[in-house]
Amino acid sequence: MNFKKIVFQAHKIIGLVTGIIIFVVAITGCCWVFKEEIESLTSKEIYIEPQSTAILTPSEVKTIAEDVFPENTIHGAIYGKTNENIEVVFYDLEPEFYKSVFIAPYTGEILKINDHFSGFFAFVLKGHTRLWLPAWLGEEIIAISVLLFVIIMISGFILWLPKKTKNLKHRLKFNWKKTTRWKRKNFDLHSIVGFYSIPLAIILAFTGLVMSYDWFQKSVYVTIGGEKNPTFLIPENMNSPENISASTLPIDLLLPKLKNENPKAKSFEIHYPYNASESIYVEVTNTDGIYYDSDFLFFDQNSLEEIKSPSIYGRYEDAKIADKILRMNYDIHIGAIGGIAGKILAFLISLTIASLPVTGILLWYGRNYKKKKRSTKSKPML
Repeated sequence: MNFKKIVFQAHKIIGLVTGIIIFVVAITGCCWVFKEEIESLTSKEIYIEPQSTAILTPSEVKTIAEDVFPENTIHGAIYGKTNENIEVVFYDLEPEFYKSVFIAPYTGEILKINDHFSGFFAFVLKGHTRLWLPAWLGEEIIAISVLLFVIIMISGFILWLPKKTKNLKHRLKFNWKKTTRWKRKNFDLHSIVGFYSIPLAIILAFTGLVMSYDWFQKSVYVTIGGEKNPTFLIPENMNSPENISASTLPIDLLLPKLKNENPKAKSFEIHYPYNASESIYVEVTNTDGIYYDSDFLFFDQNSLEEIKSPSIYGRYEDAKIADKILRMNYDIHIGAIGGIAGKILAFLISLTIASLPVTGILLWYGRNYKKKKRSTKSKPML
């Protein structure tokens, strides 16, 4: 068996094993790309008339929200513009609980409650990340399948390469006529479309693997010259509570400080410390629709002294090239790095990827069905 035959067998077997998984991941990826745009059109935002009175402090917001779900953990509170309600996010891993309570910033009125684990996009995300299976099982199946998908794309390129250079042009375009049979058209759709999608398909798979495997993420980061810890870390406080006046609530003084230092920020997500030793973590969103240029800030919960994080997640202006590249990973994965044009491209590539298992299975079925049909016809009548 020559080299190309071995590659073909590997390409076929891996493709048949992972085909349905890759199809699901790609189709759900198509749907997820425009999540924010679709939700902005379909959801009814509740805007508040700005008032001269002060908005609720983080501690007041926490107290109000805890009455709604007293048994669950508050992840953080998101403060947007003065006419936007405050979103308090609840999140627990076991059992899974992920909801948002929207509070009027001046009165404390509960405006609405969103369940992030229900609805169309929650269904899509669970399919994309874990095939609607338990997380521990589904996530591993997805990660392994994406890793194998990279092998499929590389082997597909090897199979696409013609033996002679003069035949190259025939592999680059469709030469269909009225007499061209559907099997030939299907073969062209699989090979030609597959060839043109290889570079971007591998980028999507590569960025997916960065999110799936810690070892892969760290390897990529070190390879591109990274020197920090690529894992998100929340540093501990530097000052003990004994040195701080008990009458003060430092976290309630944090929002005016953040707004003063970041006047162009779109929103501030203040995360409440889980214990007395953990610092306050704040995510400052600087640009709508992207995440990589957000500032991740950490403050001593007793003195509000800013603490430097040993990880790549800190102030964006302080990040080095390798740090920025890794922080861009999710935005690259969904195409947001290129704005609406990038999302359209990511959508089209995902749709193309979804078509490859379909045309591949049809190729396999056509060849096997044809052989069985011929074999049946050749048998003598008894």
